[in-house]
Amino acid sequence: MSRKTRPYLFYDTTASICTICRQRVEAKILIKDERVYLEKWCPDHGFQRVLIADDAAYYRQCRELWIKPPELPQRFATRMARGCPWDCGLCPDHMQHSCVTVLEVTDHCNLRCPVCYAGSGPERPGFRSLEEIERMLDAAVAAEDEPDVLQISGGEPTLHPQFFDILAAARRRPIRHLMVNTNGILLARDAEFVRRLASFGPGLEVYLQFDSLDDAVLRQLRGADLARIHDQALAHLDAAGVATSLVVTLRKGLNDGEIGALIRHGLSQPCVRGITFQPIEDAGRNQGYDGERHRLTVSEIRRAIAEQSGVFALEDLVPVPCNPDTLAMAYALKLGGGVHPLTRYLERDILVGGAANTITFERDPKLRATLVKLFSTALGPQQQARCLAELLCCLPRIEAPANLDYRNVFRVLIVQFQDAANLDLRALKKSCVHMVQPDGRMIPFEAFNLFYRNAQ
Repeated sequence: MSRKTRPYLFYDTTASICTICRQRVEAKILIKDERVYLEKWCPDHGFQRVLIADDAAYYRQCRELWIKPPELPQRFATRMARGCPWDCGLCPDHMQHSCVTVLEVTDHCNLRCPVCYAGSGPERPGFRSLEEIERMLDAAVAAEDEPDVLQISGGEPTLHPQFFDILAAARRRPIRHLMVNTNGILLARDAEFVRRLASFGPGLEVYLQFDSLDDAVLRQLRGADLARIHDQALAHLDAAGVATSLVVTLRKGLNDGEIGALIRHGLSQPCVRGITFQPIEDAGRNQGYDGERHRLTVSEIRRAIAEQSGVFALEDLVPVPCNPDTLAMAYALKLGGGVHPLTRYLERDILVGGAANTITFERDPKLRATLVKLFSTALGPQQQARCLAELLCCLPRIEAPANLDYRNVFRVLIVQFQDAANLDLRALKKSCVHMVQPDGRMIPFEAFNLFYRNAQ
């Protein structure tokens, strides 16, 4: 007797939340026609299914090959009581320390972006006190000892009346890399402000909102014409020598066709060290968002980068081992007027199994030796090696030829934040982007937006 088979491959089981009522539900991972789906069942609202990858082979690599032993924070701030995602802080069941710590200093903003996950705007006055911010900085240090990356965010953080006092307070603590998340309006208008920002020196980077080169697109995402402002901000940042990353919120069918152009634009700017693509999440204000039409997966963005950039191939864009479901990266050097991707040359075992067991791989002699050999092959054995300035959380500190410095770095990151539709609690437990709170809790970014932001 022949038996019927289901029209998909059952790959795994996990847990999620109901998209409608937000209660925790059972879920499974299905593969059909080389596409990967998260399917969940709620007793009250039935079955729900969402695409989580359009490349099953890449998804399986992430799950089966690109994983590393979890790294713990220095302390857990909450206990396990109700289970994930209700015990965030971090609780002992969380599987990854904070690679990026986000500290929001205000909800006030000089834009009212239709896609703002925080719901910030001019109508939301008020700034955290410097005293409270210092407690949050201390909480980040207590959790991480030496935080890899701390990002000052908002709202618009440059509007805080004690903005430079905040940076000074962060600089007094053992934070390896300090970032400022900004829409760039003040940076475009005030060159002296940017020069003062530059005085905080190496290890500070601007995370510049940069969704499009087209004002018509920017009006839909940000509610304003910002192309000229972005150009002026980059001019001031370049003149002051401030390292900058461009951050692009992607909405399918709106600006995903600009991915290659945005990479090439970043490569043409001397101050730009890389670009981060963040597919839109259903959180906060997010006006006009339709998950069926607008959602992008990591695998789709990875392919678009390879097809559009003219620089990076698929093999250059590798999963980030701490949370390969939601993070991918490529790493390159700008040399002699060209761009040279390096990620493809690094053996997977080096990135996954570094002896230091740290996402920054700073103390991994095998990685350093591999890159020195690579540089020597490309540029000649007579050149002396030296350390590059420390890169961001997911990239290595490496030995490189003496004529290189941080200005030669260009990286591409894909950072997906899950929402109620595609939340996989297995992946959430490995989230490494955390929101620091005044009470000492460190809450994963997507969990904060889903469950905690409006409860404060």
